[in-house]
Amino acid sequence: MIDGERIALRAKVRELFTLSRQSAGSRSLVWMLAAEGYQAGRYKVRQLMREAGLASKQPGQHRYRVPKSERPDIPNLLDRQFQPEHMNQVWCGDITYIWTGARWAYLAVVLDLYARCVVGWAMSERPDADLVCKALDQAWQQRGKPKGVLFHSDQGCQYGSRVFRQRLWRYQITQSMSRRGCCWDNAPMERLFRSLKTEWIPKLGYGSFEEANRDVGMYLMAYYNWQRPHSTNSGTPPAIKEKQLNLLSEIC
Repeated sequence: MIDGERIALRAKVRELFTLSRQSAGSRSLVWMLAAEGYQAGRYKVRQLMREAGLASKQPGQHRYRVPKSERPDIPNLLDRQFQPEHMNQVWCGDITYIWTGARWAYLAVVLDLYARCVVGWAMSERPDADLVCKALDQAWQQRGKPKGVLFHSDQGCQYGSRVFRQRLWRYQITQSMSRRGCCWDNAPMERLFRSLKTEWIPKLGYGSFEEANRDVGMYLMAYYNWQRPHSTNSGTPPAIKEKQLNLLSEIC
């Protein structure tokens, strides 16, 4: 590669790395470059990253707790079957917390496992059942009020509350819950929150709830769904992969 081409490719690597908020590694950058019409292998991208002084801020592995027991009235129907055959077949939900200047805010997200696409989310200053209901309501409306969905979550009290279970019944959604203390049973949600916190959220949190709500929404519905390469989809962003899978199923 002549110097001019190398300089241009390095500039594009820096641009995509900045877009990812310093989180993309060489593999993700190879996928992002390919989506923009550039051809470069991981070895070359790693070289360009070193030349540009770029280092991904991805953390190391996290050790999860060993499973202990299962809630008898809401069984683990999903049982780690994270590859459904159709969209709106399996949704996952979970809650995490985000610092917003003077207090914690709480984020609930609904993820369609078909292509790992975020289909609903809500933020609140209270981690109550209303929060998870709002995220579910958004997903149900956005996806055209589907029936027969399996909704999986951990054993958080919000998901076991009467108001949330009544909402699932109203929408004709079947409920599934992880075993207590077993994060692997809801691994796709854990991975999504890990990506959000390591790639996007500032290390010191946000200055206000409004800022957090706006920026987190941008990550989930714009960057994560439409731009961020996803390893489960062989580097294709979730919303784009979902469109490709739906088109393929129509052809078949």
